Amino acid sequence: MTLADIADQYHDRFQDKYGNRLLPGHHKALNAIRHCRTPAAGMTLLECNDCQRRDHRPMSCGHRSCNRCQNTDTSEWLERQRQKLLPVEYFMVTFTLPAQLRQLAWQNQTTVYDLLFTEAAETLKTFGHNHKGLNARLGMTGVLHTHSRQLNYHPHVHFVVPGGGINTQRRQWRKLKGKYLFNSSNLAKVFRARLLKALDEAGLLTAKLKKSLPKTWVVNCQHTGKGEPALKYLSRYLYRGVISDRQIVASQNGKVTFTYRNSKSGTTEYRTLQGEDFLWLVLQHVLPKGLRRVRDYGFLHCRCRKLLRLVQLILQVIIKPATPVIRPKHTCQHCGSDMRAIAFRLMRPT
Repeated sequence: MTLADIADQYHDRFQDKYGNRLLPGHHKALNAIRHCRTPAAGMTLLECNDCQRRDHRPMSCGHRSCNRCQNTDTSEWLERQRQKLLPVEYFMVTFTLPAQLRQLAWQNQTTVYDLLFTEAAETLKTFGHNHKGLNARLGMTGVLHTHSRQLNYHPHVHFVVPGGGINTQRRQWRKLKGKYLFNSSNLAKVFRARLLKALDEAGLLTAKLKKSLPKTWVVNCQHTGKGEPALKYLSRYLYRGVISDRQIVASQNGKVTFTYRNSKSGTTEYRTLQGEDFLWLVLQHVLPKGLRRVRDYGFLHCRCRKLLRLVQLILQVIIKPATPVIRPKHTCQHCGSDMRAIAFRLMRPT
């Protein structure tokens, strides 16, 4: 049972119920998922390196919401992030939009997501400069997630932050002492004020909506040890959709059942929905075209590579050569040798 199977099985019912709510990006994502690795996605003409036999193989769709594609892109991103790691403690800081703002975020995704990134990053930068023991310019990597473990619409952004920064006045590296970064409650207060001001200036915040908002927002700041485990967690949903085929366990009597992990108990739980409702649950997390899900800030930004290398030199970081990501090979069914692509037939996008 795959997501593509579900999309084919419940396509008509889904269109009848949610067709008037779908954006062009939703249609494109749905068609890509259905046609991935079928002739409808295009064909590759392969030739064997030994026996010169030729064969046609269907192509992948390459859509970032497809759960069968872009595993190589995920591995390459993770390898690039490994090249930036420092020998310090790492922290994950999560900024979450309150439930009262989710409808506004859904209706204005590009604007609200950009503001969520910007104001969360500026909040961390402010705390980094004002911290008595740090007083430094931080580096951070932010990743946008729009779903909860149950796949409900739940916009939030995770930041992986190294425990140290650069004091620009003294031009020195400042390392954070201990396993504590910033106070979560104070982060939430500043983030709330900054984001509300930004939404108001963008003309999105009405007086009625502002009154309905809670006084206390949620920001979670936790120590993660070294940076690689946190990066691996974030990489799961960068390019491969919000659910894997392994999580889909049944499709019977017009309903789909999938599994998810309960974050509090750590146990595996099940959720069952009508097939068309399940598809909507997945497709509502398709991001607007051109929106960057992952962004780097401070000395981790791509424009600060020389500065990052200088920090790594000071901290005596041994930079290992990047491990090349091996792409899957095509094998000749006749002699078992490797095959090479010699031509492609691309389908017209739908």
